[in-house]
Amino acid sequence: MAENRPLYLGPRLRRLRRELGLTQLAMADDLEISPSYVALLERNQRPVTADMLLRLAKTYRLDIADIAGDDGEDYARRLTDVLRDPIFADIDLPKLEVADLATSFPGVSEALLRLHQAYTREAQALAEQRAAGPMADENEPVREAQRFLAANRNYFHALDTRAEELAGEIEKAGGATEWLAVKAVRVRFLPPDVLMDSLRRFDRHNQQLLIADTLDHASRAFQIATHIAHTALRSEIKQTIRADSFSSRTTATLLLRALAGYAAAAIVMPYGRFARAADQRRYDIDALCALFGASFEQVAHRLTTLQRPGEERVGFFFIRVDEAGNVSKRLDGAGFPFAAHGGGCPLWSVHQVFRRPGEIVPQWLELPGGERFFSIARTVTGGAAGYGGARVVRAVALACAAEQAGRLVYAGGTDPAGAPTTPIGVTCRLCQRAECTARSVPPIGRDVLADDYRRAAQPYTFAES
Repeated sequence: MAENRPLYLGPRLRRLRRELGLTQLAMADDLEISPSYVALLERNQRPVTADMLLRLAKTYRLDIADIAGDDGEDYARRLTDVLRDPIFADIDLPKLEVADLATSFPGVSEALLRLHQAYTREAQALAEQRAAGPMADENEPVREAQRFLAANRNYFHALDTRAEELAGEIEKAGGATEWLAVKAVRVRFLPPDVLMDSLRRFDRHNQQLLIADTLDHASRAFQIATHIAHTALRSEIKQTIRADSFSSRTTATLLLRALAGYAAAAIVMPYGRFARAADQRRYDIDALCALFGASFEQVAHRLTTLQRPGEERVGFFFIRVDEAGNVSKRLDGAGFPFAAHGGGCPLWSVHQVFRRPGEIVPQWLELPGGERFFSIARTVTGGAAGYGGARVVRAVALACAAEQAGRLVYAGGTDPAGAPTTPIGVTCRLCQRAECTARSVPPIGRDVLADDYRRAAQPYTFAES
């Protein structure tokens, strides 16, 4: 004799309603029942009667078998398969307990299934990466160099303090060109074609530092400072790099260049004077550019380094991207999460300022985990000056923790707690915001619904099971 038992279809009914794009009130009207009764059915607090099953099938033109399938049995089967994973081998998991979990707690069952799905996908991706070997990705040295800078929060005390001392010597000499003249080095500004399309070249034979005359004042000063860093601070830079070990010489070369740029910025913008000015001007980058004869990008970069023990200032994350979204520089002094792989979030203004060249765009941001940041973004231009010269337009952004934004002129006195935020994700693959209309790919661990009954505004809608 067939077993006569109540039929509970809460999760399946809720999933059906969402796939149809209905509210509980709309479904109640369709089925001629009360919204509270729909809620009770979805919470498994009322069984689905034979009459209700027929109404569902007739109203929404569905097969009864599709509606009345046993979710508990399906969850139990899927959970049993998942729990065969070797990671659970030492745990006693009786079949009866698994069945009870699947029947009584479908939400918890779904959460466990999603977590395991995300775990297996990421484990597979990691395994494939390791199998391919460390040189499979030609940019691996770049990521290794970025990790080194991030581990030091982009602050190098010995290098920064020595650069500050050197800046004092240069100021006493009357400037960088005069300081180099004392060292028997002559600075000359020449056309790029004479320099074989270089921006800076040191002629050792004639002891001449040759700089492209198409560079603006800030870029000329920075290139001279970079040469000084490569010569006068070479031992400090080498010592900083030797403090760690790297997988390739390319990483060390990249860090040599990065730290020379760091030292050059510390020469042009000495820590103590620059930090005080940043406080006084409320981190107004244009004002700091005028004070120190530096470019917008140079000042923004330098702001990420203000982490001297006992003299810390606002911690910033810095990023530079091109119009295709490629990241050419990333520095983190604010603990801002940014995906090493995959594109960033298009809702972040750093990807939108190309439509507003030269304009500083402030933005309050909120990540999926609830972390809040304040960001400013602006385009910057580099390359050769003059008609027909190759110009490169990129966007740079600075972001700090929302609670520190009040120290910035760009926040305009807005209370961080009440500021309207833009919800962004680290990358689409890691962002679980189902309602995002800017999504490019589904997030890890979510199954995509077909659009047989409903096409949502967002690119994907996700199943609950």
